[in-house]
Amino acid sequence: MVELSDDQRISWLRLIRSENVGPATFRSLINHFGSAEAALDALPALARRGGSAKTISIPSVAEAEREIERTLAHGARIVAISEPLYPAYLRQIAAPPPVVTVRGGSKHLFGRPAAAIVGSRNASLVGHKMAERIGRGLGEAGFVVVSGLARGIDGAAHRAALDTGTVAVIAGGIDHIYPEEHGPLMEEIINRGGAVLTEMPFGWVPRAKDFPRRNRIVSGMSLGVVVVEAAARSGTLHTARYALDQGREVFAVPGSPLDPRAEGTNRLIRDGATLTCSADDVIAVLRPMLENDAPSFLELREDGDGAIVDSIGPQSRDAVIEALGPTPVAVDDIISHTGLTSSVVSVILLELDLAGRIERHGNQLVSLLR
Repeated sequence: MVELSDDQRISWLRLIRSENVGPATFRSLINHFGSAEAALDALPALARRGGSAKTISIPSVAEAEREIERTLAHGARIVAISEPLYPAYLRQIAAPPPVVTVRGGSKHLFGRPAAAIVGSRNASLVGHKMAERIGRGLGEAGFVVVSGLARGIDGAAHRAALDTGTVAVIAGGIDHIYPEEHGPLMEEIINRGGAVLTEMPFGWVPRAKDFPRRNRIVSGMSLGVVVVEAAARSGTLHTARYALDQGREVFAVPGSPLDPRAEGTNRLIRDGATLTCSADDVIAVLRPMLENDAPSFLELREDGDGAIVDSIGPQSRDAVIEALGPTPVAVDDIISHTGLTSSVVSVILLELDLAGRIERHGNQLVSLLR
């Protein structure tokens, strides 16, 4: 693990906050150009080659410095994926956030195995009790309990694990807690050794589409996700789907067929989730996983060669665009279909991404935006 220098942290922050740069694009840029500084220099030309009609928006050094200063003044810090405080298991997922903002916590907390507990905001009394019982049991067994600080099941899980360690992942900036009524709970989490974490910038007000991004981090930080009450169309089920995509275990607490809050969890069990009635059911599955080696992750390369960008001709770009459509396709299939090298295809997709012309999906899938 390597701490960033002050200049590197500013460059990383400017790059990830730039227009159309998400975690996957950030990693590709670093791998191609060798550093955030070089990638920032290349962004305008890449976006133009991808067909952007306007200048790509890149935060200034002063804006990045201001975000860092405001974050520190709020009692938090911005942590890069290469640094020891970054959550160990989050590094494993596809396109992990290159930087997160953390308030509270420690290297010990984020290095421990974690399990998530999520569920209905409009939870029943039984649901609350189950979340508390499982959260307390997991904490006593040495697991950090991760959840989303929402009403209902999330809040019950956090409260149950205050003494043993819990992490709240939020959808807004570190200064925007939702719901506001959980402000005191957040402070108690921090005061008792837990942490609050977000990938969003300081000052960011959460929107509806930001909560799935939060859910991806909740599952990504954890070895497994326990679902306690979820309706058929609950956002909680997004977390379970992310968990499956990330290779995490999914657990579900069964409920009455007459209770709509149990429809989603019962369906998860039908589809293969582990039926769960206690923390022991979760521990029995997760404990053997701890005997494996420490979690590894795909390092950012620093041997990039930006020269390849200038050698790509218009015919290659046309071939990649023709291979794309509104239906997501695998990057490997594009490479096979066009006969181009993986490096060339990767750069062309970068250009299109920065121009806002493609959408990246999970499992290395991309689609063309019309």
